[in-house]
Amino acid sequence: MLLIMLAASVLLFAVFDTDQFRRKVAVAELGGFGVATLSEQDYQHWLSRNGFEQPFWTRYGQWLARLSHGELGESLEKDVPVATLLQESIAHTAILGFFVFLFMIPLALLLGLLAGVNEGSLLDRGISLLSVLTTSTPQIATAVLLTVVLALGLNWVPAKSAMLEGWSFRELILPLLTLLIYEVGYLARMTRAATLEVMAAPYVRTAVLKGLPWSRVVSRHVLRNALIVPVTLICQELNGLLSQIVVVEVFFQYAGFGRMLFDAASFGDIQVLQAATLVAVLVAVLSQFLSDAAYVALNPRVQF
Repeated sequence: MLLIMLAASVLLFAVFDTDQFRRKVAVAELGGFGVATLSEQDYQHWLSRNGFEQPFWTRYGQWLARLSHGELGESLEKDVPVATLLQESIAHTAILGFFVFLFMIPLALLLGLLAGVNEGSLLDRGISLLSVLTTSTPQIATAVLLTVVLALGLNWVPAKSAMLEGWSFRELILPLLTLLIYEVGYLARMTRAATLEVMAAPYVRTAVLKGLPWSRVVSRHVLRNALIVPVTLICQELNGLLSQIVVVEVFFQYAGFGRMLFDAASFGDIQVLQAATLVAVLVAVLSQFLSDAAYVALNPRVQF
């Protein structure tokens, strides 16, 4: 895990160390109005002043040392420490993500298990149809529909989640529902598929033929094995949610990690983009590690 993060940091530093990105940072710091307005003399002087004449690995080592102390530089757009921006935006996104997982896990697992153990029934067909509809609808379309119906039509919840008057759960409802509708449908489909696979296993048929009560067959033989795939997917959804949350946070003006990343990309805030990309890589590596650990814990046949 540490080696992956180290390799990712080298690649990330190399990408943002190109001449194109250097010129953008130089323009922002020198107060220019575009790369075209930056004279070559001013640019060379800026490179010399900021130590770009040193070898690549020397500058990378210095950057890594600053990174280990939490020194991520200053935001070119907002003129505040990048670490402060990251802390605030990640905290807001963590709150939204907490509620997503809080409601997603029990709802999706329950629906998926109910559909799996009742294959072919009206309940199974209804849950399957609903899951297909929710996962095939783009999240931007879901966000627009929820806003029109719940905010503009019924006036039950605010249309925006800017939290201008302080934190409010009511303002969190629309982005929460937008994420839940897709996530619950996707995880329910995967849970149903895993349950059907376990139901067809020989040991389940043997337990049924021995006359064990159906409730005991499900609780003792089906449930644990059927949850292996969904639980590993839940861990991986940490990374998936981070990519989906950009659209949702921008649409509802929620001041989270996705909104910060979008604003930084729009403005060309290299310092924020570099730090945010590193955080995204860390979340991806961590989610994969948790997924593997959960798979090993639930499946005794796998050992390392």
